[in-house]
Amino acid sequence: MLQQTQVATVRPYYDKWLNRFPDFATLAGASENDVLHAWQGLGYYARARNLHAAAKMVVDRHRGRFPHEVERMRELPGIGKYTAHAVAAFALDRSVPIVEANTARVLSRLFNFRKPIDQTRGRAVLWNHAASLIPKRAVRDYNSALIDLGALVCLPRKPKCTVCPVKKFCCAVNPERLPIKRDRPRTKELIENHAFVLSKNKLLLQLASQRWRGMWILPAIKSKSIKTRPIHMSIFPFTNHRITLKIFRQRHSTIDRQRWFPLRALGSIPIPSPHRRAIVDLLSATRAARPRQPPSSES
Repeated sequence: MLQQTQVATVRPYYDKWLNRFPDFATLAGASENDVLHAWQGLGYYARARNLHAAAKMVVDRHRGRFPHEVERMRELPGIGKYTAHAVAAFALDRSVPIVEANTARVLSRLFNFRKPIDQTRGRAVLWNHAASLIPKRAVRDYNSALIDLGALVCLPRKPKCTVCPVKKFCCAVNPERLPIKRDRPRTKELIENHAFVLSKNKLLLQLASQRWRGMWILPAIKSKSIKTRPIHMSIFPFTNHRITLKIFRQRHSTIDRQRWFPLRALGSIPIPSPHRRAIVDLLSATRAARPRQPPSSES
């Protein structure tokens, strides 16, 4: 959950997740619908699918016990080098390095490393630097301290070099310019049109097949030339995209991968946050627009 999501956001989700899926067997036996529903709001839903698949593999191949070897961990879906090393260091106190945003910044400055750290060669050199400093004991304390050093002292802008506890070892020249990274790709503007189809307290939704695979969204409108005005419009980021979501009121038009849902059931199905917010706003507007029935007079 902490991959690409802040701690403050993760905390309530983490507690609910563990209450719902307390062990690998429970998670492995859950449906993808339940897993995505528990994850909704955290974004990057491939993480939830990978976690689900990893739980199944732990149950099937490792008898429900998480492997302790880094190489075995990396065989699990969604677990790369950093995650495997983090689990080994923090959970098992293994003598392995960790390179993430904070430690990468600290290491780049300590070694005055002036190659892009988000390219294969630069990333490998940085991991080697990290491995050269790793102690034999108290590894979780060391890695925690290195992360805190980056988070609190060796800041991206205006690093606090005067109070840095390792300043006499630091080789950085112009530390604010480190680490070096490739130029970010330009943000792409996208417009996505979807339909709001409501009938008899039921809402028409479509099973997503790409970005939010396995989740339910408002039905996509393929036509790019729409003459009517949208009844809802919002903007949200997604990786290097800036997406404008436009919702149009339409009549009943069911095609493949679409299904009617009672309004009372919407809280129990996985819906990505931009679409859920649009649904909540539109349903509220629909209720507010309904004429009130006059009170019946008693005879």
